[in-house]
Amino acid sequence: MFVFVLVFRYFGIPALLQHRILFYGVLGALIFRGVFVVLGAALLQYGWAVILFGVFLIFTGFRMMFSVECPIQPGQSLIVRGLRRLWPVAAESEGSRFFLRRNGKWYAAPILLVLAFIEAADILFAVDSVPAIFAITREPLVVYTSNVFAILGLRAMYFLLAGAFARFHLLRYGLALILIFVGLKMSWLNAVWPGHFPSTISLGVIVGVLTVSIGLSLVFPASRMPKNLPISRSDRS
Repeated sequence: MFVFVLVFRYFGIPALLQHRILFYGVLGALIFRGVFVVLGAALLQYGWAVILFGVFLIFTGFRMMFSVECPIQPGQSLIVRGLRRLWPVAAESEGSRFFLRRNGKWYAAPILLVLAFIEAADILFAVDSVPAIFAITREPLVVYTSNVFAILGLRAMYFLLAGAFARFHLLRYGLALILIFVGLKMSWLNAVWPGHFPSTISLGVIVGVLTVSIGLSLVFPASRMPKNLPISRSDRS
């Protein structure tokens, strides 16, 4: 959600058009999440794949925790630059249309660049989130429906919480710890724990870490918030 806030501010997208972009972004996310769930369910039939997913989550968590913050620049992303090379882009949007016809030639509206970047970012989100859910359950239907409800809830909560995320400057450390914990659960804890590592303990750890990181962000606010709203290179949550 934090990435979406930065992208909309970077391109100067008004709130009315943000609704349209998020609507189509959700549709694309549902399709891509389904593909990831199918692939994940097939791979997790092999024990080495479970361990590999767990190690990947641990690596992602440490990278998120210790990476250097830098301003996000959607205009420099490969997906945006590639779309500009494939299709001429108009200088400004006209209403909510993704394609514009001017002087007998078709142009891509700037909001199409935003939609393409958001879809690409969601694919990166799925690389972390889908394996993390598979650590709790191996049922593909549960994994997919949980992703569906999370994405729909994200769109509904975006306009409520978008302005408050700058205050939770310690949240990324909490998310990093959660990824490390889930990775340890997949690659080690489930194997050494008698039977299976309890889901109640897992949920308790996740809720506890989120609560503490948000609470500490409010108790110890950042000394200053940069105007360009930096984001960690690996902080995609």
